[in-house]
Amino acid sequence: MSTNMSKRSTYIFNLVLGGIMIAMATVLGFLKLWEAPYGGSITVCSMLPILFYSYRCGLKWGLGAAFVNSALQLLLGASALRGLSVGTLLGSIFLDYILAFTVLGLGGMFRGKIKNDAVAFTVGSFIAMMLRYLCSFLSGWILWADVVNDAPYMQEVIGTYIPALANVTGTTLAIIYSLVYNGVYMIPEIVLTCVVGFLLVQFAGNQVLKELRAG
Repeated sequence: MSTNMSKRSTYIFNLVLGGIMIAMATVLGFLKLWEAPYGGSITVCSMLPILFYSYRCGLKWGLGAAFVNSALQLLLGASALRGLSVGTLLGSIFLDYILAFTVLGLGGMFRGKIKNDAVAFTVGSFIAMMLRYLCSFLSGWILWADVVNDAPYMQEVIGTYIPALANVTGTTLAIIYSLVYNGVYMIPEIVLTCVVGFLLVQFAGNQVLKELRAG
């Protein structure tokens, strides 16, 4: 009976904490340090709550919360999807929202595999966030290649900052543009989140982390 009560208590705790972390991620997402002209922004560590939740409660719970968060982000960003073709719309929903935000649930992948919690959290978070960057890159390359190639100023922008690539066109242009454009906001946020996350776990880990909860 006590075992069942313990499991129920753990379930309720993880459920409530998941709701809090999703809410925090949403609020932090509105606090933007910089916003790119065609979507994407550097936020105040909006990915950190989901990453921390995954590390605190385990991958199963982390992926579940990340998926719910992805659906919420889709609802909040639905206006940006208006006017797209069916194929581009479905692709964007999957790559820019569902998959891109769900992979953050992998942030706890190194819990128990690396002895130092701060290092384990940071490495797992870095990989999870790089996977989100990969999703954004694939979206920009696969879904928006025609837009990039039909807009001459895209090539001018790349030529201005990377003269050696001034004459690239077609698929190469789409790949480079997607890497650079998404990297402009994703890389700084990844670095910021890793630093803040490392410091949080390093100096407050004993207070906020306990043994991995099963549920």
